[in-house]
Amino acid sequence: MSSLETPRLRLREFCLGDAPFILELVNEPAWLRFIGERGVRSLADAREYLRAGPLASYARNGFGLWLVEPAGGGEPLGMCGLIRRDELLDVDLGFAFLERHRGRGYALEAARACLSHGFRGFGLRRIVAITDPENAPSIALLEKIGMQREGSVRLRHDDKELLLFSSVSVAEAQED
Repeated sequence: MSSLETPRLRLREFCLGDAPFILELVNEPAWLRFIGERGVRSLADAREYLRAGPLASYARNGFGLWLVEPAGGGEPLGMCGLIRRDELLDVDLGFAFLERHRGRGYALEAARACLSHGFRGFGLRRIVAITDPENAPSIALLEKIGMQREGSVRLRHDDKELLLFSSVSVAEAQED
């Protein structure tokens, strides 16, 4: 099981025991508004979400969304990681945090770490991120970590245009 540490956070692979956290996170108002309904209504649904999403991604890609928790242990704060989507040419940086843990810089710290790990640890040359055009905190975070707005994209399961941001590795940028 892989993990990543920052000064305040530990990012680790999800396990089925994280189902209660997933059940809470994917049913928060901000998740439902900006990410969408995932049909997770029970712990069994949450375990299936984990199996089909993060756990399948680890097996298929070697990476995925990670659970974010305090470095010293404690209640999960959110999730952050890298996602390979069929609709996007590049790997996508994704994140979501519980309402009660927002505004403390955790998402920023986790996103920076995941972006860096994607370039250094996985050798990715380019990473993208997508967000709802009305999600000002997400847009601000992506800009703070140096991602550039590139345009918009529509995913198959979503009827809404999403903003597309991108970042390239330092080595890739130096080749240009």
